[in-house]
Amino acid sequence: MTATVITGISVLVTNTPGGDGPLGEVTDAALVMEDGRVAWTGPSASAPAADEHVDAAGRCVLPGFVDSHSHVVFAGDRSREFAARMAGRPYAAGGIRTTVAATREASDEVLRATAARLVAEMHAQGSTTVEIKSGYGLTPADEARTLRIAGELTPETTFLGAHVVPPEFDGDARGYVDLVCGEMLRACAPYARWADVFCERGAFDGEQTREILTAAAAAGLTPRVHAGQLGEGPGVRIGVELGAASVDHCTFLTDADVAALAGSETVATLLPTIEFSTRQPYPDARRLIDAGVTVALATDCNPGSGYSSSMALAIALGVREMRMTTEEAVRAATLGGARALRRDDVGHLAPGARADVLMLDAPNPIYLAYRPGVPQVSAVWKDGHRLP
Repeated sequence: MTATVITGISVLVTNTPGGDGPLGEVTDAALVMEDGRVAWTGPSASAPAADEHVDAAGRCVLPGFVDSHSHVVFAGDRSREFAARMAGRPYAAGGIRTTVAATREASDEVLRATAARLVAEMHAQGSTTVEIKSGYGLTPADEARTLRIAGELTPETTFLGAHVVPPEFDGDARGYVDLVCGEMLRACAPYARWADVFCERGAFDGEQTREILTAAAAAGLTPRVHAGQLGEGPGVRIGVELGAASVDHCTFLTDADVAALAGSETVATLLPTIEFSTRQPYPDARRLIDAGVTVALATDCNPGSGYSSSMALAIALGVREMRMTTEEAVRAATLGGARALRRDDVGHLAPGARADVLMLDAPNPIYLAYRPGVPQVSAVWKDGHRLP
């Protein structure tokens, strides 16, 4: 297979101990990709020959972003809901039902086209690994078909039948939990790697969360949890107890929540584009990082609470609003996301890693926060193939 060498890299972010600082930076660097993997990194002057040569011309290169939380298989539009929030109406979980109704009515072709467009949008902005959740069907058939469509776009698919209780189960949450743990889980488990629950007021309580995730684990799915978005609750500690790969949102945390995360391998995935879009308080990333918690950044791209696919925006908000250093935010958007997905082949650029590579039209990764809102992606490679 053709080998490609990139030379003239001003700063190469490796996220490995072999480079300088927390990002493992190598200056005046080169990188070789072969057979879909990183084959070599080092000084540009020592770069080996390859079939194809790319001159970075003083641009920086980093691992492709790992967006470990998104909801991009859906139908419908909630722009007026956003406008209402900006006019002062508070965010509540109930708006999810609007998307559920539209998604149920949509054809597979409509859902597939929307999801493919958004994933292409993510790729163009440097996100080379993407997780996609279900959660807008809330029937066994609709949840299974959204996961099948998601699986056409990524191996990182998450069963989120426990997003909210749908209207046909109003007053019968017990009946819906039974459906999720039974028929729905059986229909969806073959198409999912992960299982998630929205443990929040207006959605599912701690007891229901534990029951659903325990059933999902018995079916071979690894837990994830939405928790602490709208207020303090039991979701974080339940996630840690059940070995969740990630607890996501983490806006409202108790000291016990932080201690539980710090004493575990569960990643705290922060989603600042949601706070940007809902005017909720931002998570305190500094508190988590100082406690020793592994932090990831992701977009939570969805049609209701935050319709952004930009990891660069998440990085900029992490630095500006959540007291992260630029190095911490870039690491959280790459290696942190990989850890949230329990992947050791992405999020870094050591030899043997997937050749998922992002070149910025900038001399260093600080520009991701330094120039917010400005297109800075010069080129993207996924599995060693340059994306259009």
